[in-house]
Amino acid sequence: MTPALASANNGNWQTASRWARMLSTHYRVRLSARWDGQDAAAMIALHARRSADSIAAWAARPRRGPLVVVLTGTDLYRDIANDDAARRSLEVADRLVVLNEAGIDGLPAEHRAKARVCLQSCPARRRLRKPVRWLRAVMVGHLRPEKDPRTFFAAARLLAARADIRLEHIGGALDPVLAEEARSLAAEQPRYRWLGALPHARARDHIQRAHVLVHPSVLEGGAHVVIEALRSGTPVIASRIPGNAGLLGADYPATFEPGDAAGLAAWLRRVRDDGAMLAALQARCDARAPLFDPARERSSLLELMDGVMKADDEPPRETS
Repeated sequence: MTPALASANNGNWQTASRWARMLSTHYRVRLSARWDGQDAAAMIALHARRSADSIAAWAARPRRGPLVVVLTGTDLYRDIANDDAARRSLEVADRLVVLNEAGIDGLPAEHRAKARVCLQSCPARRRLRKPVRWLRAVMVGHLRPEKDPRTFFAAARLLAARADIRLEHIGGALDPVLAEEARSLAAEQPRYRWLGALPHARARDHIQRAHVLVHPSVLEGGAHVVIEALRSGTPVIASRIPGNAGLLGADYPATFEPGDAAGLAAWLRRVRDDGAMLAALQARCDARAPLFDPARERSSLLELMDGVMKADDEPPRETS
């Protein structure tokens, strides 16, 4: 189950389609936005809140198969604290999956034992030589509050005098107010470009060509664009939130407090002006990149599903 299908062109869809391909060598897989009652051996539900109706219907079956619930950033860091349906999804799941190394810590203590970490992946791309006359920083994220594009906008204004720092922004206009702010900024600040929504392959091209990826999000479960940057030889400057630390490492240096545009601008100046710092970030990201190899993700997925399917086949233990 995935609340986002191909038309959404977002991280949820990328996760669902990739997992379907990886699991299809061992299982018959069907993608659906809502469970329609068709029989199946197991359900993997992406998003505890948005898939809550399907999760509840599956859990109510008298002879159901295993239920795996995959938690997004909004699940972990917002909804399970505030939404009854999201909390119920955690209770009825046989397994919970988080997408970053810090994710289990975001769960209520009573559910942590049934949680597993599965880091997402993407194919590696060769590192490109980057221009030396300027620094290109790219943000990839639809215009919506969770991605916090306003911090990127404000940093662009703080860097208006720096002709050697160029900012690109890729993302669809999900919020019309934010879209108008992006258009206005592009008109007043020629070194900020809003490119709108791009096909996934073209967005990866921009990440590959950038000197750094900027990821200012305030809510993340395990942002795929960060993984794509690491696998493309592009260092990351990110907000200091658990979802980013769980991908980059708890002691990763190039972070700033959520909403701190001055902190982001300072990091962009630093990596432009200090070649040694950019090289150091590159080395840190290169060391993390193998964690996001597709073979590793596929192995984790198959181990997860083989485990829950085997447990489902075992007869119940006698109790006294």
